[in-house]
Amino acid sequence: MTSSIRIDPHTGDVVYVVATRQHRPNLPNAGCPFCVGGLEAPEPYDVRAFPNRWPALDEGYCEVVLYTPDHDATFADLGYEGISAVIQLWAQRTTALRELPNGEYVVIFENRGKEIGATISHPHGQIYAFDHVPTRQLKQLNAHWSPDVEADNRIILETPDWIVYSEFASVHPVHIRIAPTTQVADLPSLTPLLRTSLAVVLTEVFTALDQLFEAPLPYMMWINQAPRTNTDWPDAWLNFEVVSPWRSQGVQRYIAGVEVASGEYFNPVDPADIAQQLRSHI
Repeated sequence: MTSSIRIDPHTGDVVYVVATRQHRPNLPNAGCPFCVGGLEAPEPYDVRAFPNRWPALDEGYCEVVLYTPDHDATFADLGYEGISAVIQLWAQRTTALRELPNGEYVVIFENRGKEIGATISHPHGQIYAFDHVPTRQLKQLNAHWSPDVEADNRIILETPDWIVYSEFASVHPVHIRIAPTTQVADLPSLTPLLRTSLAVVLTEVFTALDQLFEAPLPYMMWINQAPRTNTDWPDAWLNFEVVSPWRSQGVQRYIAGVEVASGEYFNPVDPADIAQQLRSHI
């Protein structure tokens, strides 16, 4: 696989031209490759990570993470024990990928739902390890990001260890942030106690997300954490982001041409309203 990394000379936008991925299969030809006995899971498993057959990066690493052998499960369905196992795997893979030559920044993410472009419904996520700090994460690090402790009516859930709130300037109808209440740099740095409490919070949050519009919510989820050279970023603060294009059940909010053209956005949903609705399901 050969990709071309191009940088817009005026905006600084980074684009990977990965023409070979145009020929990757869109849907499995026969059966699910992630079910036990399938192409990517020939043996029984609880959680599993493996290299992506169609990597998007030359200078970096791409993996797939299977959350469960249950094809019809959702992330919320994993429950506390299942989500705990996924958290442990995320932390293990973050450590392992950082030890490789080009593993400077590990992004863990999930795309769920056909509206997002996910073509395999079996519950799974992905991991990209970049050889540099990606632009968006670099901006957050340079801005010394920390949780919005004054979110007030946008707070969805708050525990001694974690805060969950709806983003103040959300581009998407649903955009929530999950972060520890005290600074933790990355997944490997989470104590056993924090991993336990995180599993409880993620169970509650993802259950509420699927109850928000009384239907499985299409979403993108990703984790921001410290780079490998985390001593250069002493105030890096681990956090999760979850966004969805739905503004009501089955009704998608599309980005308009003027928004793409200007880089300024018009969200028809008040983040405080989303927070109130999610609070009612927790």
